[in-house]
Amino acid sequence: MRAELSARDQTVVLQAVSVCLQHPDARVLALFPLVRAAVAELPDCRSAERLAHFLDVADATPPIRAAAHHVSVFDTRRRCCPYLTWWSDGETRRRGASLAAVKARFHVAGYELTGGELPDYLPVVCEYAATADLADGLALLQEHRPGLELLRLALLDAETPYAAPVEALCALLPGASPRDVAAAKALARSGPPREQVGLELAPFTPAGGAS
Repeated sequence: MRAELSARDQTVVLQAVSVCLQHPDARVLALFPLVRAAVAELPDCRSAERLAHFLDVADATPPIRAAAHHVSVFDTRRRCCPYLTWWSDGETRRRGASLAAVKARFHVAGYELTGGELPDYLPVVCEYAATADLADGLALLQEHRPGLELLRLALLDAETPYAAPVEALCALLPGASPRDVAAAKALARSGPPREQVGLELAPFTPAGGAS
């Protein structure tokens, strides 16, 4: 049964997911103890359990190995793309408009990007939801739910610990997660019109296909 999380608890989950999914350099690794302490105060729920699992694995992994693994998952596997509009728009011209729309939402909330990442980078979107506009951030994630679920399935297929933070995020959103790729694509067809765009481009490659 899904635990009812307060707004504060939701922001903790979102901020934790944002940190956990970033490249584990020295700055990010230094935040893990703070993230663990915050997660430990969450109610008993799926999101807390998956985040605690990831942090346990991270604690047991040498930093050099962790950094190499992050690169191998997110930089070399096309189907583990952490950029939300890539799942909806693919490598098309309309993706530029989608990115501009996300950035405009950030601007309205007073959230300005300071790094070099694109606005649809999943850790950035989670940080936006946690620190600037919880309601709009959750709405933005829900709009991109099909791609988010396909990412979750791809990470599970890759047998990477990074599946756990994405599972924690999906558990925060309304409704059960699809069990397989077909169900995730059905979610796209039944969701808002914007969620349907681009999934026919098949950015996701099923197990056994090319990365």
